[in-house]
Amino acid sequence: MTATNPPDRPSPPAPPASAASDNAAPRRPLLNRRLAEFGTTIFAEMSALAVRTGAINLGQGFPDTDGPEEVREAAVRALRDGRGNQYPPGPGVPELRTAIADHQLKRYGLAYDPDTEVLVTAGATEAIAASLLALVEPGDEVIALEPYYDSYAASIALAGGTRVPVTLRPRDGAYHLDLDELRDAVTPRTRLILLNTPHNPTGTVLTREELAAVAALAVERDLLVVTDEVYEHLVFDGEHLPIASFPGMRERTVTIGSAGKTFSFTGWKVGWVTATPELVTTVKSAKQFLTYVSAGPFQYAVAEALRLPESYFDDLRDDLRTKRDLLSAGLAAAGFEVYRPAGTYFVTTDIRPLGESDGFAFCRALPERCGVVAVPNAVFYDHREQGAPFVRFAFCKRTEVLADAAARLKTLAG
Repeated sequence: MTATNPPDRPSPPAPPASAASDNAAPRRPLLNRRLAEFGTTIFAEMSALAVRTGAINLGQGFPDTDGPEEVREAAVRALRDGRGNQYPPGPGVPELRTAIADHQLKRYGLAYDPDTEVLVTAGATEAIAASLLALVEPGDEVIALEPYYDSYAASIALAGGTRVPVTLRPRDGAYHLDLDELRDAVTPRTRLILLNTPHNPTGTVLTREELAAVAALAVERDLLVVTDEVYEHLVFDGEHLPIASFPGMRERTVTIGSAGKTFSFTGWKVGWVTATPELVTTVKSAKQFLTYVSAGPFQYAVAEALRLPESYFDDLRDDLRTKRDLLSAGLAAAGFEVYRPAGTYFVTTDIRPLGESDGFAFCRALPERCGVVAVPNAVFYDHREQGAPFVRFAFCKRTEVLADAAARLKTLAG
């Protein structure tokens, strides 16, 4: 019971502010020290800048049109039929888990039991966070390919791990992984490799030879691999190969997928994990205390989406390849050095040919200069000076929007 003062006895007066401050201990910062280095995400800052200036937002990776009408109608039908309006099962609705397992088998020959080896999450971001929180102990080292999606660093920090960046470096119009640097980064404290292919923000798609080398290293050093493959259907040059399909990797790999990028419904936040029963159970141990469950009706819709005909995936890839080429040509005409991506939604550019070297200052000034918003790549680096002259643009927009943006950017060349 909480003690209260009797109604006829007033509360004692508060001590004078000076007395309280004289006796008070130093105030502890409100923000957990593990998150102290992370402020507001660059995506929130740049999107707010786009709204304030009326600029074209090529900063954040979301489409400006919805995905297939039949998938949207499947969500509406689930809502009306009362499917998923209450808590869905913790691992995800059976229909979606089965569709995910079928997808992995059909495309990659990877057989997963939908009851024990598939876990549905609140987007890939939760899958990443839950995997790292569950698998990483304080002091463990986690290798990540730099530059990397900003949630990686925050999730490693929340788990108490130490991130060890292995930097993809630009060369000959693309970004490349140095396998010797990767091998040298492994120490007795390394717990896992956090892989991302197709890679955001560089657009690199790791080759069969590169993945085979990563797999051999993981087996040799008994490492886990958490692999973010949300752009698996957005490969324009080369092919997507899940690292779980390489020898010795299925039992040590947590594969993360998502519906948002493939079906252009990023707001639905439906992601998933596929792995061995032991790894899925481990990840679920953390996930159950994050969202527990989410996106009930949307899970049924995504189950239908994963069964769309192959023509859908071909058309999506062809459309985005055309948009990639349109924006890349416009950026080159504006004076940027362009690193044409082999996959994803994004094209990275070097601003030094424009006489610039500070990506932050460039991106903050760009909306006023020509009415376009981009994101500085430096936010994706531990050592920000390495990413200072690079800027990322998203091309997952309508063709007319990209053409307008290219015309606006061309004023930089003048």
